[in-house]
Amino acid sequence: MQALLAQVENLVKAKFTDMEGSHDWFHIDRVRKNALHLQRSEGGDPLLIELAALLHDYSDHKYNGGDFDKGVQEVSALLLKLNAPQALANSVAQIVGIVSYKGAGVADEQTSLEGRIVRDADRLDAIGAVGIARAFSYGGSKQRALYNPNISPTLHQSKEAYAQDKGHTINHFYEKLLLLKDRMETSTAKQMAAQRHLFMETFLAQFMQEWNP
Repeated sequence: MQALLAQVENLVKAKFTDMEGSHDWFHIDRVRKNALHLQRSEGGDPLLIELAALLHDYSDHKYNGGDFDKGVQEVSALLLKLNAPQALANSVAQIVGIVSYKGAGVADEQTSLEGRIVRDADRLDAIGAVGIARAFSYGGSKQRALYNPNISPTLHQSKEAYAQDKGHTINHFYEKLLLLKDRMETSTAKQMAAQRHLFMETFLAQFMQEWNP
């Protein structure tokens, strides 16, 4: 299966190398490294975890017109084209379908240990210093304001409302990033998230102090 992993890595790297910084190849590689780190402590199938981490953003709703299901279809088709076993393709595609955050009021779908690891790994990359950098990179790519004190955060109750929101970047911390620590599912990710969460809180306090001297 090492040949399959190498093929997938090459395809993903080629597709995402020129993406903007919040969802580029380096993000995917960090998620893979996070996932494999979690796997060493939590267990699970390393092949399934690594493939799902590599493919978790293959057709992300933020870049494919808002379709949350397209990634599942494209990942399954890709793996079958590369002669992966049907069961493996199905398992990877199932994980890809549950990774994305879909709003503060939307419960995370139940999934396997491998799915929980990949979802935690992706969320770890959304918080802390890297998460802050990614948030502003994405906001800038969408021409969003850094902050607008006249627009309050929204705790979205559906994935559609969350996907359609175009609020400023500071709101994103309160709508998603600060909520992720308590949505980690593996014990290792919970430990890693604690320090990253504190760093975001420190950043926001400093930001507001500078905004309102």
